[in-house]
Order: sequence, then C-alpha cells, then structure tokens
Amino acid sequence: MPRPDLELLGIQHRRIPVVAIGRDVYVDTRLILAKLEATYPAVPRLDAAQSPEHRALQKLLEVWTVEAGLFERAAALIPATLPLTRDPAFRRDRLAFNNGRGGGRHARPEAVVALRAAAAFLETTLLADGRAWVLATPAPSLADVEAVWPFHWLTTMPGALPPEHVSPAQFPRLFAWVERFGAAVRAARRQGRGGGGGGGEPLPPPTTLSGETARAAVVGAPYHEAEGRVDERDPCVVAGGLAKGRRVTVFPTDSGSSGKDVGRLVSLDGNEVVIETQAGDSTVRLHAPRHGFRVSLEERAANL
Repeated sequence: MPRPDLELLGIQHRRIPVVAIGRDVYVDTRLILAKLEATYPAVPRLDAAQSPEHRALQKLLEVWTVEAGLFERAAALIPATLPLTRDPAFRRDRLAFNNGRGGGRHARPEAVVALRAAAAFLETTLLADGRAWVLATPAPSLADVEAVWPFHWLTTMPGALPPEHVSPAQFPRLFAWVERFGAAVRAARRQGRGGGGGGGEPLPPPTTLSGETARAAVVGAPYHEAEGRVDERDPCVVAGGLAKGRRVTVFPTDSGSSGKDVGRLVSLDGNEVVIETQAGDSTVRLHAPRHGFRVSLEERAANL
C-alpha cells in the first residue's frame, strides 16, 4: 500500500488481484474465476464438475480455504526473515489490513498446527487413493484450484513450512499433488505462448501497462454487463434501507476491511453486489461477492 493504480479507478479495495472486463471491475478471486468462466465459454472450463456431489465438494473446498481460516493461517507462516516483513511500514500496514489482529507470539505455532491438520485432511481423504486430482478428473479442476493454492503458495516460500511438521516425508500424496499442479500451470503457460490456448485460438503474450494507460483502457470501454437490479426482498436490503441508486459502502468483513468503497448501488442479488464508483471524470462498476462482504448505506458505514 498505497495502490495508486487502483485509486485511479476510484477503487479503495486493498486485496489483489482485480480483473477489469470493459468498464466492469471484479474483486475477490472467487468472483473473478466465475466471471472468467462465463465470459470465455470457448475455453475449456475449470468448473467442469458435473455431479451434484462434485459441485458440493468444490464449493466446500472454497469455503474451507477462504472462509474457514486456512488462508489466514497460511498468511501467518510468511517467514519473518524476509526483508519486507522486517519493514516497520509493512508491519503497520499488515496490522491495519488484519483489523488490528497481529496474533503475537502464538500466531506462527497456531498456524503450523492448522496447516498440518489441513495437510493431514487432504492426505487421508481426497488424495488417499492415489488419484491425481481431487475429483479424479483427467486434468485439474476448479476444486483443485480452491484447495491447492495455500499449499502451493507456501511451498514456493523457503522457510514458510517447518519440515519437522509439514514435509513430503509426512504427506507424500499432498506434496506430489502440489507438484503436479505446478507442472500443469507451467505446461499451460507454455501452451499459451506457443499459440495453442483453449478453444484453439492463439494466446498473445501478456502486456504490461502503466496505471494511467490501464485506467484509460478501462474508462474508455463500454460496460461488460448490463445493469442489474436490486433484490428488494433481500434481508440485508430490507434491514439496511438499501435501494437501487442510493450511495452505499462495500467492504470485506474479514481482512482488508479498511479499504471501503463508496458508490451508487447498481445491483444486488444472492451472489454479488455492484456499485458505480467515480473514476475521475468517468465511472466504473465495481463487483464484489455477497458472502464475505458487507453493504451498508454510506452514512452508516462509519459505525461499522
């Protein structure tokens, strides 16, 4: 922090990545994945689970990783020896990001216990029969993505996982799965660079843009989605006095809640909330998931 490129779009949300499709900006990876799957139907879907059981397991793994605290525990294992974590400004920023919850001397040992338990869960259940992917699919699915990323992230950080508690010797199936996932990602990148992307269409190499150039591209584009509606029967709409067109505040309720976005309420349903924010002399629409985010009238946000 600060994030000047996001501020150019009038966005205060702290967590990255974000995705802009046209003049619609999406936050939170859960929503981003769903929108990308819907936007590019010609690309083979990660969300390919067919049976009700598979769809339920995929959703439960998402909740387990994000909302049941696994990611928060994984973040506590970032090694304190990294130069960034020694920076006093970074420490102050992280404390504000985590709503003042520093964890103290108990944070790391408790995180090790939680990650070891999570590793044991996967080792002895979903991966116990030697399958390559959690839904026994031919290739990784969204269920793998939802479950693997904290482990994949930590294994790329030397010193994050104490080998006496979480290691390939103790959890061979888990670590082999993490390695398979990494290999699949690397293969997909090679395929893209070679012009063999999903749907048979070539994938161009990624282009790096300045914040100003990115802002111009976003605000100069049409909206990607039609303007939706506000569900007037939604319990939060009724209790909070919300209505389409009113100015509201939207922010995550777990970490990063200091980044509150304010704008005109465009739509709200059981899956997402959309507000229109001011980006200089233009506007963008900010999309956030309903679950894990709070929506309130702007004048009431100071008391939350």
